Amino acid sequence: MRTMPRGELVAAGGRRIALYRAGSGAPPVVLLPGAGLVGLEYDNLLQGAARLTTAVTYDRAGTGWSDDAELPRPAADVAGELRDVLAAAGIPGPYVLAGHSMGAVYARRFAQLFPDDVAGLLFIDPGHEDILKFLPPEVVALNEEMKPAWDDLPDLTPEQVSAAGAALRALYAQWPDDVREPLVEHRLAHWRTGLREGRNLETDVYAELAAGGPLPDVPLIVLTAADVNPVWAQHMPPELLARAHDGVRALHAAVAASVPRGEQRLVEGASHQYLHVQRPAAVLAALQDLLGMYRLNRR
Repeated sequence: MRTMPRGELVAAGGRRIALYRAGSGAPPVVLLPGAGLVGLEYDNLLQGAARLTTAVTYDRAGTGWSDDAELPRPAADVAGELRDVLAAAGIPGPYVLAGHSMGAVYARRFAQLFPDDVAGLLFIDPGHEDILKFLPPEVVALNEEMKPAWDDLPDLTPEQVSAAGAALRALYAQWPDDVREPLVEHRLAHWRTGLREGRNLETDVYAELAAGGPLPDVPLIVLTAADVNPVWAQHMPPELLARAHDGVRALHAAVAASVPRGEQRLVEGASHQYLHVQRPAAVLAALQDLLGMYRLNRR
């Protein structure tokens, strides 16, 4: 295994899982990366949340510095692995789970399976099985047309690698040198991981979630990226683009309304993939509010 720039390896389920932790206190905040992203990409949130409580993030099996696993995986396997890792690391629940994109999907599955282990939920621009019901028919059709043949994607050219490396170094300019460089090298070498991890989202995982039952009655905040989706913007006229974004906002509002203590917050100046980098203060404010609600109810 490559040398980890930070963190520790925790044995769980016959694998070594890369775990990053900081801070102290309860309930712990657990950050779940989006597909193709790894724990070190949330180091800003980890350090910020550590000022509030125990903060944890990790690399799922098959990603980052964790042991390999066949991808994609059922969401229940991912949720069970996280529970085992936290137990093996001596981090007791209940937890405030903060999942980004596909990480929010896995956080939701964790909450369905282990409701007593959840103190609060933060979904950062989450995916959801009902998304197509909220999008205009033209967007649904366009989405199908734009799906590439994942197995046929060519390797990146040297020019693409150079451009991507420069963009990632700029994105993570505030990260410490000992974290940023290994992180960029990892992303460039393993850019297909996110494609593999998300391949079963629409075919299997969404159905798994739909059949998994409701969320527990805990505080939930849904953060919605309010900036334009750059991929959609390349293929849609402005009027259709606006309707597509209205659909996503309506979906997230419905997710928040699905529990008694749910709330949606729009995050200006943030796009889907890097909301946590572009607007970390919004994420940390939501975490602080969730922690406060849990602690107030415990008095």
